[in-house]
Amino acid sequence: MKVDAVVVGARCAGAATAMLLARGGARVLLVDKGAYGTDMLSTHALMRGAVLQLDRWGVLPDIVASGTPPIRSTTFCYTDSDTTVAIEPKYGVSALYAPRRTLLDRLLVDAAFKSGVDVRYGVRVDGVKVDGHGRAIGISAVEGGKRREITADIVVGADGLYSTIARQVRAPRIVEGRYATAVLYGYWEGLSGDDYRWWFKRGVSMGSIPTNAGATCVFVSVPSARFRDETRGNVALAYSRLIRQISPRFAERLHDSVRVEPIRGFGGHRGFIKRGSGPGWALVGDAGYFKDPATAHGITDAFRDAELLARAIMRGTTAAFAEYEDTRLHLSQKLLEVTDDIASLAWTDPEVQSLHRAFSAEMSKEMRVLAMLPTVAPAAETWAQLAS
Repeated sequence: MKVDAVVVGARCAGAATAMLLARGGARVLLVDKGAYGTDMLSTHALMRGAVLQLDRWGVLPDIVASGTPPIRSTTFCYTDSDTTVAIEPKYGVSALYAPRRTLLDRLLVDAAFKSGVDVRYGVRVDGVKVDGHGRAIGISAVEGGKRREITADIVVGADGLYSTIARQVRAPRIVEGRYATAVLYGYWEGLSGDDYRWWFKRGVSMGSIPTNAGATCVFVSVPSARFRDETRGNVALAYSRLIRQISPRFAERLHDSVRVEPIRGFGGHRGFIKRGSGPGWALVGDAGYFKDPATAHGITDAFRDAELLARAIMRGTTAAFAEYEDTRLHLSQKLLEVTDDIASLAWTDPEVQSLHRAFSAEMSKEMRVLAMLPTVAPAAETWAQLAS
């Protein structure tokens, strides 16, 4: 098989990248080792930039029509005070959303398919093919028990935190974090609210995020080094104990709610930024840039970089990929550094409040860049002309 681009990983970063490339005229193959419509651990929260992009891509109306509740404010709960920030209408965005991944990823894959992407699940990629000059020219994979060799002008790794593509191309880390939090996630029905709510106390943090079907994602974080001790014996009991430690009042609210899914956990991983492109390959999403879940900004990052990368691929020049690298690093490095400091969970109230102000300033910078992008990605008249 020969395609213009093969994208490995059909979650939000990969599906968005594939969709945008196909809309630019490329022949795109999107593969994933999993199954269509499955869930994954997530804080779900979309920030303003992600909502803007989903609206531009024509996906937001389906998210709204599926009953995803609009988020009208964000509340930060510190040790001695609470601060609520209203979501002001700006850049055409008047509310935020936090769709379940079973909805968001599926809608993006559907949009990619409608844009002409060849979507295939159950494909396990185990190698990147290179030519005699060290340029990536495709992938090797197993599909339905059969070996497949797929040739492509570019290989895009969107296959997550432990990316096979990133490992195969030996993408170097250019920024590394110092801290990591472990996270326990639960879903509850009966918690009313239309806001993102974050609690921060020294050594522990928590988030409450309304999502689909009347459910709210409630997650609690501790330093990864404490995770094993905190969860020894019974994960559900540890989850409840930590929530009571952070907010006894909120813990009482949970008594009147119903937990509708088992508690699930993530042991944590230090943040990093890897080189995002090389000869014949590129990385997007967690494959190339991962931040601790403490700031719930991962999906927004994934959408941003999907659009920046798709535009670079469509231009197809060395300068375009250099611009992708520079812009991505410029928008990501400070976000990662501030998130890393928050993930230390070793601050005073004034210190973490200062970190939140710094993070907000970086999101505003990111938002200005996204708002200035042309509505339609620059492209050659045809992909064939570009490739030649």
